[in-house]
Amino acid sequence: MQSNFRFGFSFKNSRLPLFYPLVIGIPFIGLVANKNYGSPNYLLLFLTGIAFWGLCLLTVHQIKLSVESNSVEIIQKTILVFFIINAILSFYNIAHIIWETGAVNPYRYQGMYQKYFIGTGDYIRGLTFDTSTTNAVLNTFGVIYFLDKKKPVMALICMAVLLLTGSNFTNLVLLLVLTFSFIFKSNKDQKSLMIVCVIFLMVFMAKISPQNHKYVFASIENIFHKPKPQNEAAIASISRDSLVTPEAIKRKIAQNYIDSVSYVLIKKDLLKIAPSVLLALPNYHGRVLIVPPDINKPPYLTPTDTTFEERKLLTFINAHESDLPISRQTVFKPGLPGELKGILQTIVFFQHHPAKIIAGDGIGNFSSKLAFRATGLGFEGEYPAKFIFISRDFLSNHLDVYLNFFSKRGGLHSLTNTPFSVYDQLIAEYGLLGIIAFIIFYLGFSRSTLRN
Repeated sequence: MQSNFRFGFSFKNSRLPLFYPLVIGIPFIGLVANKNYGSPNYLLLFLTGIAFWGLCLLTVHQIKLSVESNSVEIIQKTILVFFIINAILSFYNIAHIIWETGAVNPYRYQGMYQKYFIGTGDYIRGLTFDTSTTNAVLNTFGVIYFLDKKKPVMALICMAVLLLTGSNFTNLVLLLVLTFSFIFKSNKDQKSLMIVCVIFLMVFMAKISPQNHKYVFASIENIFHKPKPQNEAAIASISRDSLVTPEAIKRKIAQNYIDSVSYVLIKKDLLKIAPSVLLALPNYHGRVLIVPPDINKPPYLTPTDTTFEERKLLTFINAHESDLPISRQTVFKPGLPGELKGILQTIVFFQHHPAKIIAGDGIGNFSSKLAFRATGLGFEGEYPAKFIFISRDFLSNHLDVYLNFFSKRGGLHSLTNTPFSVYDQLIAEYGLLGIIAFIIFYLGFSRSTLRN
């Protein structure tokens, strides 16, 4: 940490990206244009957002000072140490899950009410202790970096950590990058290493976590093919939605009773057969059969009970039902993942509010982690209850989408169903000015720096 505040901003040969002072200034335009300054709680939220951008600027400044004051060799060693520590912590994450579950492959372990299973990768957070997606993106850069530096062991370690996170989208992005590099920019050794990385990916998807690619295909199918409506037999249950007559209720109760009696009788028959089977087993070439657990029992099924977190969201939905057109629906309708729905909502929002296209809807008013935190519902960390602020634009759009997925069963609690993203946040809360600043003064700065 160095006490140097000479940032060196300029429109020509700027030392740091001009994006940061611009993205701090743009919200003030939106604050005045959208007349959001009337709420004390919003002003606190606004200043918090500005403070976050200020911390980002100071972080970039400190990194730049370190680069300027150290040799290339020291910087490369620092990067190497960072990825080694991150890998150690990521492997610790998976080792702890294996110890907790007692399963060598927790990606296929359905016990503990499917606490891990397909969502195991969400717990691989590494050094940042952020979401697994952050870890996945970091290791994607690690694979590319160590391929370029011709460090095969570290490239494969980063690839292994990336796969452990189970981030399908990041895997796809890396696959595209590797394909491009394989064709246009790589030597024989690098090509061989790229093939090994792809084999790692194929083995992981086919053997370690096969349900991951099934999930991807199912999501794609939901996007391009409208889900078939469930028939009455499939959704019949004792509830206010499906059983509306006394006769139907009686019929369902009788059916459940008969099914339960049949289950008990079958179980008794199996218990009678089991001892004779087990006695005969040792005579079969000395092998002993270990009866596997019944994965149809509750501990191996997705829990159907509503969790505390889900109940909290459902209570919120009931309290704001008139402002939540999606999540208030009693029947869940599969379709686009939350991220895509969020983007479409942003487009529709600007169609109805063209005046906000220039400077956006304002910090924390539509699409950001800060907006989610300010709800006081425990998203992205805690927030003081007396300072809670929820914009109506946010409530009826991105928050509505989030509630629609995360108030339902655990299988829908996926990162792909979280509607916020950096790019959506830029266009929704900072408008065209934010996007232009990002393209010209951030991406443009990075491009010119790489050239030099």
